[in-house]
Amino acid sequence: MGDGTDRLRLPLLTAGQAQKEVTHNEALLLLDLLVQASVQSAGLTSPPATPQLGQCWVVGRGAIGAWQGQDDAIAGWRAAGWRFAPAMEGLTLWVTTKGRSVRFTAGQWTVALEVSALRVGGRQVVGAQQPAIAPPSGGVNPDIQARQTISAIVSALSAHGLISN
Repeated sequence: MGDGTDRLRLPLLTAGQAQKEVTHNEALLLLDLLVQASVQSAGLTSPPATPQLGQCWVVGRGAIGAWQGQDDAIAGWRAAGWRFAPAMEGLTLWVTTKGRSVRFTAGQWTVALEVSALRVGGRQVVGAQQPAIAPPSGGVNPDIQARQTISAIVSALSAHGLISN
């Protein structure tokens, strides 16, 4: 058995270990950083001047000061100082100041919910923006223009998969 759990790298207790509470508390601190995780922001390269207990950040690349050498890690402020948890593939965090998620994928943090299409039940329901639909402009026979505009709206809704053809 290694020094910690395989996925979250939580420290494990060993038989006959003295001061087991230290190891146990360290595991709890890591869980506090990683479970249902949220951060103040992602990409800062220097620690904030006045962090509050429990606040966390994603450390930017080329970090300095107390964060030096912790690129991409999650930095959490505790009563005893900074605690770091390394980023791991697939880890998703909520960035409170941006109101969106970031995910660690292929060695970098990226916006997690930025998509080019939305699929429901395997069918695309929202995709790339379609061209504008010209509003009816009057004329001799407004009924024809209204029908053309409604037809264009129905075509756009159909193209997005929001209604069937």
